[in-house]
Amino acid sequence: MNENQSRFQAHEAATEAFRSVHGTAPQGVWSAPGRVNLIGEHTDYNDGFVLPFALPHRIAAAASPREDQVLRVATLGSDGRIQQADPIDITSLRPGTVDGWAAYPAGVAWVLRDHGLDRGADLVLAGDVPTGAGLSSSHALECAVSLALLGLDGQELDQPGTPERMKIARWVQRAENDFVGAPTGLLDQTASLCCTASNVLFLDVRSGETEQVPFDTAAVGLRIVVIDTRTKHSHSESGYGERRRGTERAADLLGIKALRDVAMADLDATLGRLPAELVPLVRHVVTENQRVLDVVGLLHAGRLEDIGPFLDASHVSMRDDYRISTVELDTAVEAAKAAGALGARMTGGGFGGSAIALVPESKIGDVEAGVTAAYEAEGWRPPRTFVAVPSAGAGRDA
Repeated sequence: MNENQSRFQAHEAATEAFRSVHGTAPQGVWSAPGRVNLIGEHTDYNDGFVLPFALPHRIAAAASPREDQVLRVATLGSDGRIQQADPIDITSLRPGTVDGWAAYPAGVAWVLRDHGLDRGADLVLAGDVPTGAGLSSSHALECAVSLALLGLDGQELDQPGTPERMKIARWVQRAENDFVGAPTGLLDQTASLCCTASNVLFLDVRSGETEQVPFDTAAVGLRIVVIDTRTKHSHSESGYGERRRGTERAADLLGIKALRDVAMADLDATLGRLPAELVPLVRHVVTENQRVLDVVGLLHAGRLEDIGPFLDASHVSMRDDYRISTVELDTAVEAAKAAGALGARMTGGGFGGSAIALVPESKIGDVEAGVTAAYEAEGWRPPRTFVAVPSAGAGRDA
């Protein structure tokens, strides 16, 4: 499925579900994509560098304003059933007052209220970003809701990559961190809001500066294949938090603002100043930042086909140093490479989710078959695979 098809389907699904719930058409529809991170994992909350691109898969928010300060939210499930949350009084929102899936749109409304927007709205959500796959479905939802609530207030965002969108990304991060209670960095929100078609987004998290770097895989006969392992391990949230706290502790011990400030040339000496348990965490973050810079350099030089070894090295670092991979992810990566991928790595927060592989177009079938066979040999349910095309970021659809 391409971006236009996904956008149209999400728009139509959200619009029809809105009609079903409210009996009228929505005033507008906004949508936001999921994302794949090409490279640069767990660097965002260390003030580092990331290199994501937006997926064609999107979450759409059909919306109309209300005259009160109540948020009414419903979502269309993959089974075609509509689930409605209890009405939410925006004026009384506090962290902990809403749980489950409704906490994500409620958290956005809570943050926007602090910026002067407390008018109620009817929202109905629908889309096709795979959930639990490490492709940032929750952030796609939050970004779509942000644009919808702002749009209903007459505040339409300008082009991707602008300071206004970066501001909204930080608001969404606050909703996730302080209301939902998930200690995420800034990568996912920024990707959903700021990516453009046929490019990867080079983001310097510390400065907020972005650059659209050409990433036309088809032009050189290559594709990015996403392998959704369809697994998520129970310790994913606690493990993420532990590693984030570990990197923050390391920065404190080193007397620096963030691990971004450790230069590659100083890495060995720096590691010698740290407790043994923090050494692998720091090594991953510093080397991963350098891998992002190296990949950006190759893309600028038109050498897209040469980035495979950096993807491989990133996976090894996440598997051995950051220890966030799983046997399912490792199996997907190794099977993809054995079947002809030029490089592969897990992507996202880890502990399950998805891997990506850089694959010659002629080898896509071989890679998909090889990974499926490897899973079958282990007795696991087959993974879900698809070709990821760098797509446009969030915006108004109607």
